[in-house]
Amino acid sequence: MNDFEKLQEIRGKNMAAVCDVCGKGPGFGMSVSHSHRRNKRRFNPNIQRVRAIVEGTPRHLNVCTKCIKSNRVVRNTGR
Repeated sequence: MNDFEKLQEIRGKNMAAVCDVCGKGPGFGMSVSHSHRRNKRRFNPNIQRVRAIVEGTPRHLNVCTKCIKSNRVVRNTGR
């Protein structure tokens, strides 16, 4: 299984709040108001659509900003 097939397996068929590189997805927790009333909520990762080089060809990936900042993605400059 090559890298692109792994990305497709992680991503699935629909776009979701999941990073194609590290697989980071949404976390769940509570919103707590000043009066300490608690409501369930979802914390989505900061996903950006980036053009990157995958196996020598440029592709669009959904990548979290942590992976972009830590240079886990080889960006395609288009030059």
